Amino acid sequence: MASENPKHAGIVYLVGAGPGEPGLMTLRGADCLRRADVVLYDFLANPTILAHARAGTELICCGKHGRGAMMSQDEINRQLVQLASQGKCVVRLKGGDPVVFARCGEELQALRSAQIVYEIVPGVTAAQAAASYAGIPLTHRDDASAVAFIAGHETIEKDASGLDFDALARFPGTLVYYMGVTTAPAWTARLMEAGLDPQTPCAVIRRVTWPDQQVIRCPLKDVADEIEARQLRPPVIVIVGRAVAHAPHTDWFASRPLFGQTVLVTRPQHQTAEFARRFEELGARCLLQPAIEIAEPESWSAVDDALARISTYHWLVFSSANGVRFLLERLLDKHGDARLLAGVRIAAIGDRTAATLREYRLNADLTPQEFRAEALAECLLPHAAGGRFLLARASRGRELLGEQLTAAGAAVEQIVVYESRDVPRADEQVVAELRAGRIDWITVTSSAIARSLVKLFGEELRKAKLLSISPITTATLAELGFEVAAEAKEYTTDGTVAALLEGLENGLRN
Repeated sequence: MASENPKHAGIVYLVGAGPGEPGLMTLRGADCLRRADVVLYDFLANPTILAHARAGTELICCGKHGRGAMMSQDEINRQLVQLASQGKCVVRLKGGDPVVFARCGEELQALRSAQIVYEIVPGVTAAQAAASYAGIPLTHRDDASAVAFIAGHETIEKDASGLDFDALARFPGTLVYYMGVTTAPAWTARLMEAGLDPQTPCAVIRRVTWPDQQVIRCPLKDVADEIEARQLRPPVIVIVGRAVAHAPHTDWFASRPLFGQTVLVTRPQHQTAEFARRFEELGARCLLQPAIEIAEPESWSAVDDALARISTYHWLVFSSANGVRFLLERLLDKHGDARLLAGVRIAAIGDRTAATLREYRLNADLTPQEFRAEALAECLLPHAAGGRFLLARASRGRELLGEQLTAAGAAVEQIVVYESRDVPRADEQVVAELRAGRIDWITVTSSAIARSLVKLFGEELRKAKLLSISPITTATLAELGFEVAAEAKEYTTDGTVAALLEGLENGLRN
């Protein structure tokens, strides 16, 4: 803490966001983001990490995605002090670790001078992540008894006394250069002039832990030429030392089956992160573009009326996990607990919907083996004659289930428990990526999403491969004039991922 007797009620958390992979954010860092009133974040911090912040949190970027004017360090210091002085909880989110080449010392001095309370939350620094994600041991019992982190720009920004290259050349371990892209010709030459073997193994690693991570292995004498020939731009880490030779030629990170593939996830906002994670775990880069929005119904009157008469129904039928959440949250809000459903049997369209019911301590009495309306209708038809069914549904969707139950002699009432609306416009970055051909796959997980995607992107959809969750969705796309590249055999998240993997095995790789 900066002071035992602070003048202000605010606090500043200096949080390490890690090198890029959002899963490397610490639990403490995520907790601080959830508390924040304001977040000042570096452009090198993965923006998906900002999802930990509460809705309405003020988000201030200290740069423009690595291009254009950057906020000066003096301005950052001033804002930290000013915001905390207003009693706000402020997170300063930094790429990597706050105390490793992140100008943390200047920010701490400003906070101490203003008697602002602060806390430093460590992050995974790029050197550690680069070594781990490239399979390089930073230390080795035979070849590296120490590790040194070095600022590559010091050869220009500081005088000759800033770094002792003779000592670095004799260093008994691994050298890790940060920010050394533009100065690579200078610092590599100085190391070799000081006696370091030009054949010393090196690894040049760009965009550490990101799905497009690059690893170039070469001897020290070739580092500058490789950077120039490949036109590498920051962020880049260069690892220098004999320990690099112990790494496998192909690292575990780049060996994952979806490495190098970019997937556009189009589910509603609250479902995109979980769905994307399944692809990311297999190495894919994911972009998020919800195609539909999910919201409360315009009026709860029909739902409230049905809940008041819930004991008169024999079956309550859910055709989605969203339906479960919206109906049961309304039930709990109006009636206090789920015992109102004690005499009603419950049907769920699939395992995910049944799992959502279990979150509310309810078990489905009936779940078909296949996740589709036809299978659910088939399972319910033996109970149809003389039965009273309440169908909890979206504002739009297929009418098949209600029609088949009615035809079989059931009394069917349908209530809209949530609205499904098309997203009016696509994210500009996603449009640019699709137009440039940098998206490999687009997930399509419902007919509503299919129709919305065509409205959002039109003919641009043909620049990527369409990944369909089911034959129904595939048929909708065909009606709209689009052909799918792969279709899930199991109509679930796992089935969709499996279809993509099978597609790649069959040669569907750009």
